[in-house]
Amino acid sequence: MATPTLQPGTRRTLWPLWATPAIALALAYGVVPLLATDYVFDALLIPFLALSLAAVGLNLLTGYAGQLSLGSAAFMAVGAYAAYNFQLRVEGLPLLAAMALGGVAATVVGVVFGLPSLRLRGFYLAVSTLAAQFFVQWALTKFGWFSNHNPSGVIDAPPIAVAGVAFDTPTGRYLFALTVVAVLTALVWRVTRTPTGHHFIAVRDNELAARVIGVPVLRAKLLAFALSSFVIGVAGVLWGFVYLRTVEPAGFNLDRSFQILFIIIIGGLATLRGAFLGAALIVVFPLLLSRLGSLLLGQWFDSGVLELCQRIALGALIVGFLIAEPRGLAALWERAVARLQRTRPPPPQGA
Repeated sequence: MATPTLQPGTRRTLWPLWATPAIALALAYGVVPLLATDYVFDALLIPFLALSLAAVGLNLLTGYAGQLSLGSAAFMAVGAYAAYNFQLRVEGLPLLAAMALGGVAATVVGVVFGLPSLRLRGFYLAVSTLAAQFFVQWALTKFGWFSNHNPSGVIDAPPIAVAGVAFDTPTGRYLFALTVVAVLTALVWRVTRTPTGHHFIAVRDNELAARVIGVPVLRAKLLAFALSSFVIGVAGVLWGFVYLRTVEPAGFNLDRSFQILFIIIIGGLATLRGAFLGAALIVVFPLLLSRLGSLLLGQWFDSGVLELCQRIALGALIVGFLIAEPRGLAALWERAVARLQRTRPPPPQGA
């Protein structure tokens, strides 16, 4: 009996949509904890997960809804400080509840600074969100209540424990961060597949046309800011509690906002895969540059030279991607997968 052939214009699905995330999660949960060292967890994997989640949140706002924001680090700071204060001042509050409330606090601040998006767009909106960065940093350093009146303004993060299970080792903190990132990324992916996500894309592509076809533009913009700020706020909790294990305003400065923006530019806008690819490059790139510089220049390649070279190389990399491949690493990944599928041998035509 002959195998049925595909009709013209149709395409055989060789790689299901769920296969890549399923394999990635299987490796992340089953293989990485067995092979990675404490250094890899603390220096690479945990910051990669926190930055990936922040990039997922910003990509929802900028990539899908088309609203440019330069205040991501401010929303991360709000989430981290709010979670710290909720857990400090509400006796018996579980860590996950404190993280969720930190995300809610970041949502409130994000919506407040997202109100100008109802009138502004593009560069002007970016400047208004930049005000959030400066205002939040000023408030956190001006009012000692946020840091429990610590003279240095630096506070130690509470221990990571859920339902009596402590995640105090590098492996445990990695698994905790991985679970939070996986759950929130799945929720964001689901949102992008709903009518709400379609409204975001319509507003991004043509705001006037979106109004004409009945899209609630004002509601869509504020909802994009709210959802994005919640995800970024939780990412701030991971950054402060799980990675740095201290919470201080300097950890959420303007450079952090630009770093998250660079991640989604390099990784690819309007794609969740790009957030992870871009974060992986941003985290690994300084390490590779440091090793290469030390190999070539030896003792002359100190921390100052490393930071300067990193800025120059990263800027050149961004310009290169904007010119050669504006869709980022995600597009390169898709082309590589498509090329791999074309090189696979065709299925048998008969039995």
